[in-house]
Amino acid sequence: MTTAWMVSVRRGIAAVAVSGLLAGCAVQEADIKSYRALAPLGADTLALMDAKHTTKAAPVLIRAYKKEAELEVWKQAADGRFVLLKTYPMCRWSGQLGPKVREGDRQTPEGFYTVTQGSMNPNSAYYLSFGIGFPNAYDRAWGRTGNAIMVHGICSSAGCFSMTDPQIQEIYATVREALAAGQHAIQVQSFPFRMTAENLARHRLDPNMAFWRELKHGADHFEVTRREVPVGVCGKHYVFASPKPGDKLDATAACPPLEEDRSVEPQVVGRETRDLSDVAALVAQGTKPIQLVYQDGGQNPVFAGRFPDVSRPEALEAGPREVVMTGPPAAVAKRPGLR
Repeated sequence: MTTAWMVSVRRGIAAVAVSGLLAGCAVQEADIKSYRALAPLGADTLALMDAKHTTKAAPVLIRAYKKEAELEVWKQAADGRFVLLKTYPMCRWSGQLGPKVREGDRQTPEGFYTVTQGSMNPNSAYYLSFGIGFPNAYDRAWGRTGNAIMVHGICSSAGCFSMTDPQIQEIYATVREALAAGQHAIQVQSFPFRMTAENLARHRLDPNMAFWRELKHGADHFEVTRREVPVGVCGKHYVFASPKPGDKLDATAACPPLEEDRSVEPQVVGRETRDLSDVAALVAQGTKPIQLVYQDGGQNPVFAGRFPDVSRPEALEAGPREVVMTGPPAAVAKRPGLR
């Protein structure tokens, strides 16, 4: 968020305050919240969109990475493929690497989610916010519980993706404009970490690895096509293909025959094969299998010590602890939600 933009926000809020005083009453919090929710995108952001061959009305896609504490906003370009608009350092996420399982576990979810017009919350107590749609069909199939999982402002998290107030102002406006222009639903892809060979090698014995490989298959679809990933759930698994005409997906029932895109799937398989080869090479070179144990989530290093009112600051001081793991993957991979 540029300094000029923030000055314009302050001027707008001041204008609201002056109008309230002229009317003989104090400015209302609702007026300020309304201004936040309707504030236009800044000139710098619009210029960046133009440079990326996209517009404020073009569809949006969001990707989040917990370990790196980063949130990416992608926009659809003129050729129909998504381009990375901006990467935002995340101010706070909570819990551990791994999926959210139950209400109150402080876990920030992992999986494929959806933001709709009804998800937008202009009156949020956390500056601005929008819900990501947890629990989705996959989560419900596994009996997972929780609600009100948001991307929001204020550097505080109990299962949400927490951004700074200037960041959420910009992200909210970007999402708002795409929905207003006709995008029915915005896909959110949430991952434990960037799906690099190094991360996969280091976390290869983590109890969540089978689930993460399932997420990686969807991530690879996006990397290959740079188009929104077709996501379904059947047999308690994510699938990234469509059922044949006349069939439908049931999250808990066996998957029917699926129609994979024959121009895409071989590329996805090729990418996965190369990654597995790279993982094997790293293992052969001595990369140790580890599990990261957080006191309670993390934040991007650029924010270290900058927010005195961050949630549970004591949990951030030491950073995650690396636990070297031993034993074959099968010994640690059998738990609900995994292949």
